Amino acid sequence: MTGICQDRVVIVTGAGGGLGAAHARVLASEGACVIVNDINQDAAQRVVDEIVAAGGRAAINDSDITNYADSQRAVSQAIETFGGLHGVVNNAGVNRDRMFASMTEQEWDTIMAVHLKGHFCITSHAVQYWRHLSKTGGSVSGRIVNTTSGAGLQGSIGQSNYAAAKAGIAALTLNQAAELARYGITANAIAPVARTGMTTAVPEMAARMAAPEDGSFDSFAPENVSSLVTWLCSEASAHLTGRVLEAEGGRLCIADGWRTTQGVDKGSRWAPAEVGDAIEQLLNTEVPAQKIWGA
Repeated sequence: MTGICQDRVVIVTGAGGGLGAAHARVLASEGACVIVNDINQDAAQRVVDEIVAAGGRAAINDSDITNYADSQRAVSQAIETFGGLHGVVNNAGVNRDRMFASMTEQEWDTIMAVHLKGHFCITSHAVQYWRHLSKTGGSVSGRIVNTTSGAGLQGSIGQSNYAAAKAGIAALTLNQAAELARYGITANAIAPVARTGMTTAVPEMAARMAAPEDGSFDSFAPENVSSLVTWLCSEASAHLTGRVLEAEGGRLCIADGWRTTQGVDKGSRWAPAEVGDAIEQLLNTEVPAQKIWGA
């Protein structure tokens, strides 16, 4: 297979199903050598088998992305199996939805471990490899593709743990982009809308995201998002870093994130009783807040 990721080596986490499996397949179809990471070995093996049967190159990896030491195996395997590493797609995720007042510590910790710490572990080892390569005169074209969410960008009722983790991932992406450019590494994040096991677990979402039976464009097919991911892992995306991109169906958008407005300046300290009028002036004259995700 040849394509925009020809001979590039990419790790995709949570690639045993859903978005991760789609990313792995599309990357391989564009020539990438893919490390299919998932703790479900059977699911990961099926994806590897599909890629190989289609003429692509892939290998299974069952590293625990929440364990720093164990996640090193994914990076080492990529280098030993395919001769290097060019990209990490942090996709793995879980849900533990609950209203904040009822949320348990375990539900909070599980989401932080899989999403936020999971985005740190493998990527940390990859960055150390790329930094060493850069400092020893090697050519680096590293790509970090993180996965945030509309929940993290706008909030989501019943998902305070998930939204907080995904917001953290967006902020992490900005830091990575600013700090790692000197080594030839880019960092971007995607906010996907697609049909996956996580979204279809909710009955009303499953009905809304069902594949059309008339053969028309399937706007919720995960492969729609994978085209963006594959481009971000390619050499062609070298100029883009520190961005959050939303993808749904055939629509691509830039998520602008928090932005400081023009504001109102008194020129001296506000008395506490004056602050209310100043806030009302801001609310009446500046861009309103975006509605919470799903509202």
